[in-house]
Amino acid sequence: MSTISELKLLTVLAQEMNMRKAAERLFVTQPALSQRLQNIEKDWGTPLFIRSQRGLSLTAAGELVTKFAMETLKKEEEVKESIHAFKEEVYGTLKIAVASIVGQNWLPEVLKRFVERYPQAKVSLVTGWSSDMMKSVSEDSMHIGIVRGVSDWKGIKIHLFDDPLYLVDREIAKLEDIALTNRPFIQFKSDSNYYEEIQVWWHRNFQLPPNNTIVVDQIETCKQLSFNGIGYSILPSIALKKVDDALSRIPLFNDYNEPITRGTWLIGYEATFQLKQVQAFLEIVHEYLEEEKRGKG
Repeated sequence: MSTISELKLLTVLAQEMNMRKAAERLFVTQPALSQRLQNIEKDWGTPLFIRSQRGLSLTAAGELVTKFAMETLKKEEEVKESIHAFKEEVYGTLKIAVASIVGQNWLPEVLKRFVERYPQAKVSLVTGWSSDMMKSVSEDSMHIGIVRGVSDWKGIKIHLFDDPLYLVDREIAKLEDIALTNRPFIQFKSDSNYYEEIQVWWHRNFQLPPNNTIVVDQIETCKQLSFNGIGYSILPSIALKKVDDALSRIPLFNDYNEPITRGTWLIGYEATFQLKQVQAFLEIVHEYLEEEKRGKG
């Protein structure tokens, strides 16, 4: 198979049908051009041009080969244009592994902007516990992850936001009421240090454990039970968007009278942050966070 440079040589020869003019266009000497043509014809196993005093003429095989050369060069140009478009536009698939609570309550608005702004890009999304999402990224099955809590991630880790924790209920309005109520404390299972933080806060504020406890598998179940008045729970503010005023929200504080918060991080490896679709997504994330900050300000 001829190389691209050889295909260009054949195309110029077919256009000029003259060795001298073709040599001038290709910036080579006529003997050098003649030698290269002989080598190409040897590779194809047949003469491609008939040489005469009046110039060149194509053989039947030459017509086929030069047509192939022109079509191949045209295709090469189309591919180059497509590659150039890749550099200007965002293509490819963005693979994200996201902690469930972020995927349910924060990501949709960000992802909506991404797909509207970059319609040529595709999105592959998985949600679950933060530990599983970190594993997906570490095993290179996903480009980036958005996880909760302080992780021991060894790659790139970008802090996105902190959201404070609240005790929420439809009846309890102040912490002092908790020791007097028989309403159940609704808790959800977590793979992070969330449960440990709640335990520390509880023992710092109350002498006895809750009178009644309900443990559920997912934060969304915990949230819905609380919102429907089944009992009280401790939830991050990310899960409390668009709640009605009838739901009391009591902020949690640490020993230094600072709000207890949960951190959200975007993680990945350096190589994936070079991908155009990842860079575009990160730009939208920062843009969205800045707008949220200005809105709160």
